[in-house]
Amino acid sequence: MSTTEYMISKIHSAGAAEVIQKGESWAEADRYLKEFIIPRAKSTGEVAIYVPPFDAKEIWEGNATIVTEILEQLGRESNPPGALVCSVGGGGLFCGLVRGLDDAGHSDVRVLAVETDGAHSLALALEKGQLTTLPAITSMATSLGARTVAPQALAYAQRDSVQNIVLKDSDAMEGCVRFADDERIMVETACGVCLALCYNGKLKNILPDLNEKSKVVIVVCGGSNVTVGMLHKWATLES
Repeated sequence: MSTTEYMISKIHSAGAAEVIQKGESWAEADRYLKEFIIPRAKSTGEVAIYVPPFDAKEIWEGNATIVTEILEQLGRESNPPGALVCSVGGGGLFCGLVRGLDDAGHSDVRVLAVETDGAHSLALALEKGQLTTLPAITSMATSLGARTVAPQALAYAQRDSVQNIVLKDSDAMEGCVRFADDERIMVETACGVCLALCYNGKLKNILPDLNEKSKVVIVVCGGSNVTVGMLHKWATLES
């Protein structure tokens, strides 16, 4: 039910015949899909295909190709990046990036897995030392709204090369606004939270060994849930 009318209209514009809202978070919606929508479709002779958003090796393998592209763009003779930064929801992007680094023989590259407070399911799992479910998603970055991360995401996050960072919604908003000012690119808060590390010295505080020659890659995953009006509102809140 947290999906905005703006996003629903975009889904309709993409060709959806019907948009069904169910549950307070993705977990409840996913359960309703598996237990009701898919069986109903099959009973009428439809071929139902379940496409998981994060907990599937196919998703990880697809996202792993990002690392291949990064290394190609840096050049084969170049060193790998000193750090790789990404947002984390259920862990599909994060798992793919770590897998890509493994495949390329660069498992020692630092990975910063960034979440917002209120959608910090990975941080909670790390704190408890096991898969743990957030009671609710309270962050405005609802695209990060998986109350439980993929088991593989927790396993990867427990590596010494991975550091989990939790920032506030206000940091995510600032990341969106400043990135729009700097690069003329609009992204939603689920992406803005990792971009927030670029500002106010946050990245240097987290990785003090970085210097002016260090290469840091920020994965700008974008997102559709952003408008000029939203950015203006967030900029006004900051001021």
